[in-house]
Amino acid sequence: MWQWRETEKGRFLTCDLLRNWQHGFFTCHFQGDSPDILVSYLNPNASVYRLKQIHSDILFSTATLDSHYLSGADLLEGDGIISSKSLDSVWCASADCTPVLIADKGTGGVMAIHSGWRGTSTAIVPKAIALLQSQGAKLEDLLFALGPAIHGKVYQVNEEVAVEVLKTIFPSDTPSELIIEKALQIENQPILPDEEENKVRLNVTQVISLQIQQQGINLNQIAIAPYCTYQTPEDFFSYRRTKEKKIQWSGIVSH
Repeated sequence: MWQWRETEKGRFLTCDLLRNWQHGFFTCHFQGDSPDILVSYLNPNASVYRLKQIHSDILFSTATLDSHYLSGADLLEGDGIISSKSLDSVWCASADCTPVLIADKGTGGVMAIHSGWRGTSTAIVPKAIALLQSQGAKLEDLLFALGPAIHGKVYQVNEEVAVEVLKTIFPSDTPSELIIEKALQIENQPILPDEEENKVRLNVTQVISLQIQQQGINLNQIAIAPYCTYQTPEDFFSYRRTKEKKIQWSGIVSH
């Protein structure tokens, strides 16, 4: 399902689910390269779009970004971009957060979303699905590749943080004090217990997958990268591991 693509500079990851789209989950080997440079590995003729990421649920279309950047303005703040035309390359940056690339088989359109625990707690990916549907996408045509991120077994968080994230996959009237208990009962647990008091291990990527499925998406339309940023220092930066503000980019080009 996941394949490495080798270059002279290093390797980056691709997903078979998105094989009909030029895309890549880039690695630490490309440190310092912006999307303006990285796009040459995908399609040098594609336009490049990125945002100033702020761990939000804010989404922009490339058409909106075109209008904004015509004036030479600074990067807009947000965490998801949807393509408006062909040959749009949309990008997100991550270190431990989950990069989500979405492709629409019906239109050829794409999205790139940065979803850490904060973005996941605000349901940025379900909101992206709603945006795609509002523009004519059919659920059965959507494909989701969830790229390398920190794995749950090494991601210790406060229970309060876990509840903020997990409440997005339970009915709104679920008491907060029951959410941890209920989450531990889910198959493919989105959390694991921790020996430290008031702590759990949170699998943000698994929560995102559950959010997607709850929108009516089949599991075979979702791929989750098997690589943990924290545990794979030879290929990925991890803020939790090093406390350094270094990132890797993920991008995809629309048809």
